[in-house]
Amino acid sequence: MIKDLFKKARYISVPLAQRVRKASEIDLPPDLYCLCSGCKKMVFRDDYENARKVCPLCGRHERLSAPERVLITADHGSFTPLFDELSSADPLGFPGYSQKIEVLQKRTGLREAVVTGRCTIEGAPAMLAVMDSRFLMASMGSVVGEKLTRLFEQAIGEKLPVIVFAASGGARMQEGVLSLMQMAKVSGAVGAHSAAGGLYITVLTDPTTGGVTASFAMLGDIILSEPGALIGFTGRRVIEGTIRQKLPDDFQSAEFQRAHGFVDRIVPRAQMRETLGKLLKWHTK
Repeated sequence: MIKDLFKKARYISVPLAQRVRKASEIDLPPDLYCLCSGCKKMVFRDDYENARKVCPLCGRHERLSAPERVLITADHGSFTPLFDELSSADPLGFPGYSQKIEVLQKRTGLREAVVTGRCTIEGAPAMLAVMDSRFLMASMGSVVGEKLTRLFEQAIGEKLPVIVFAASGGARMQEGVLSLMQMAKVSGAVGAHSAAGGLYITVLTDPTTGGVTASFAMLGDIILSEPGALIGFTGRRVIEGTIRQKLPDDFQSAEFQRAHGFVDRIVPRAQMRETLGKLLKWHTK
């Protein structure tokens, strides 16, 4: 009937919590969208990958693997790996350590937590080291220290600058004091490289902590960082428990370190290669 056309529709009220689901619960094709670990929002995977794993919504810089970092940093086809034959032993007979190393080598395609080599960046030659957090959180073991030391020694012989992308959870407990020795070992190689007039640039990425921060990561002539990176020596709770004070919310962030003079400049990922190229050209005879 005509009068039925003018009847007011009745709607059932549903609570907002039942109508809105978390982004992680939405069933979307994984090849089309991905979830940002920062803002927890869904973003187009193509936009995310084209931005080099930087969220287009909140600007969060997601962690990169060492091969990904080399790909976007070194000039195309210019990277030549060095010291790739080195692999961790099990000096202390730590339970399960050898097996864990084998699993990670197969999973990541790397032999250790740092990739070292020679390359050019914007046409400028340099030695490059990139730590990979997928490999035991890029913890500093004896092989990591040996590869970095050899890289600095090679750089002295070839009179080349060194760039290190640091990312680490600290010393590798499975190797005990042998891991801690690498702090002094690599720092000594950095000192020799500096005495020979070499340029050393460090780029602090998320996370850079522990013995790596306490040694070679903070010895660069120029210290850069990616936005939002966690940079520090020990954990927030340990420090707060020691000094019995509440720390700022942004404590140990790259922005906090920049404001307090520990970082020279924060460089977005999209500008990192260009920035490094300029620094190399300005400081290379």
